Amino acid sequence: MALAPNPHATAMLIRKLESIAALTDEQRQAIEILPVRTHNLAARQDIVRDGDKPSHCCLILDGWACRYKLLGDGGRQILSFHIPGDVPDLQSLHVHTMDHGLATLTKAKVAFIPHENLLDLTLRHPSVGALFWRETLIDAAVFRQWMVGMGRRSAFEQVAHIFCELYLKLQAKGLAEDYQCPLPITQLDLADALGLTSVHINRVVKDMRDRNLIRLHAHTLVIEAWKELLRIAEFDPTYLHLEYGAAG
Repeated sequence: MALAPNPHATAMLIRKLESIAALTDEQRQAIEILPVRTHNLAARQDIVRDGDKPSHCCLILDGWACRYKLLGDGGRQILSFHIPGDVPDLQSLHVHTMDHGLATLTKAKVAFIPHENLLDLTLRHPSVGALFWRETLIDAAVFRQWMVGMGRRSAFEQVAHIFCELYLKLQAKGLAEDYQCPLPITQLDLADALGLTSVHINRVVKDMRDRNLIRLHAHTLVIEAWKELLRIAEFDPTYLHLEYGAAG
């Protein structure tokens, strides 16, 4: 598919950026005319591999993706989950060799934006470049929270924390409301993200259901006791910096 402006694709990027800061009309217009190439991908398909030198960044339009690292024994560590509006490989603008992989978790539609066009955008609109930099800093803040979770939180607290995080991120993009959000990932995906086994995740989710904290059905998470889940997770949403997004 040829490169061309795609209003739907760039609207997703605009919504993402506006979840963390305000954009001017001029900035929106500059983003709207970015050329993109869209692709439909199957579930569990690599978008970019460890060691690749991509010439574009990937904007998630529909579906979920993850960053991941494979170990020598075949084990997988998921480094982050990504939802529509995310640009998970934004760092490839300046760090040219990938040190991890990026893959779909579900069927997905993605838009590839050439590095040269993104770099030109940041030169013409330095404030948009600053927003991209801010996004990478928020990304690092999420990594720190995951590290604290794997190092110091119980399995129950870890799962509660990631449920709170995912709900707020989805709500900020208009993809969740009334304490319900899509959760199309498997218990194995959660296990690989949290450094646990899928059996342990299953036990935690069952315990949460028994305590009337959550319900899971049809790939949907329903949070029945939001304030209690926040308390258990000791969840402080400050690290997400959703000034223009959803309130907790």
